Amino acid sequence: MKKCVFAGTFDPFTAGHADMVEKCLRLFDEVVIAVGENRQKACMFSSKERAEMIAAVYEKEPRVRVLVWDGVIVDLLKRENTPFYVRGVRNTVDFEYENAAFYASRDLDREFVTLYIPAEQERIHVSSTLVKNCIAFGKPFESYVPEAVYAYIVKRGRHV
Repeated sequence: MKKCVFAGTFDPFTAGHADMVEKCLRLFDEVVIAVGENRQKACMFSSKERAEMIAAVYEKEPRVRVLVWDGVIVDLLKRENTPFYVRGVRNTVDFEYENAAFYASRDLDREFVTLYIPAEQERIHVSSTLVKNCIAFGKPFESYVPEAVYAYIVKRGRHV
């Protein structure tokens, strides 16, 4: 069985993230979505809320598992018994950031394999920051997130 890890802050999980997971499901038998605790970011949603949103998106997909992770990715990959780490890239800025992170992780584990998947052109502008800005300024954001994420945010009154 081939498994990959797709990790991120996912604050919140966007349509672009969902597209990456769908592509992963074409390549792997199982996709582990790891909601990261990024201590350098001030998140709008708690890690528990972020994990709940994502779990709602994939509640009928048994090949997707969601967990919260606070640690280095190479340790999670070892725990999950897979070398495959998937990263989505929208542009060269994302690529440069991800490539630097790859080499740092590679120093920790030579078996580490990163797969870069480019974003679809119509989603290049979609980011969690865009969604948070829309929420903060009371602008529509429904088209930028999966339906279950939108419903979660609206139901909990986390939007303006």
